[in-house]
Amino acid sequence: MIKLLIAEDQVLVCEALASLLNMEDDLDVVGTARDGEEAVNLALSLRPDVALVDIEMPKLSGLDVVQVLQNQLPQCRTIVLTTFARPGYLQRAVKSGASGYLLKDAQVEELADAIRRVYHGEKVLNPALMMEAWSMDNPLSKRELDVLRLAARGLSTRDIAAQSYLSEGTVRNYLSEIMSKLNVQTRQEAVKIATEKGWL
Repeated sequence: MIKLLIAEDQVLVCEALASLLNMEDDLDVVGTARDGEEAVNLALSLRPDVALVDIEMPKLSGLDVVQVLQNQLPQCRTIVLTTFARPGYLQRAVKSGASGYLLKDAQVEELADAIRRVYHGEKVLNPALMMEAWSMDNPLSKRELDVLRLAARGLSTRDIAAQSYLSEGTVRNYLSEIMSKLNVQTRQEAVKIATEKGWL
């Protein structure tokens, strides 16, 4: 029997997934979590074989959960199940240690099969997204992404400088370099592109 944990903040989606997957003879949903923090705590206490995690959750994102479980409970394999068909998210999920990345429009049979395959050590990734992810590299450095994340919150150059312990001139240089790399005129356009690609 494969023990499953489901982390999904939308109650109806979570309950539907749990009900459908419990109908499979070899799958047992041992716990459900509504946020990333609860997902980590439940995983550490219940020790499931596979955790299904959504990306956008309160407290900790699904990508954070994957990373924590990879470090603290490596025997629990993780599958990211999301509505976001963003190659950047797929890249980040795989780098964090996820064994699978599937979209929520997948059939239940496909999901159950993916769980079994991941349990047996395989990687299961959305093929179309995987091809797109391989052909698209994120041109921004970690520091540039940090600056852009602060810009995405609407912070001024001065506030970004204060929060990142940089001078205002250095922040302006980073923002200029980001806009140049993404071929845009404003930081808002840069934030939009980076968000759509799943880099932020």
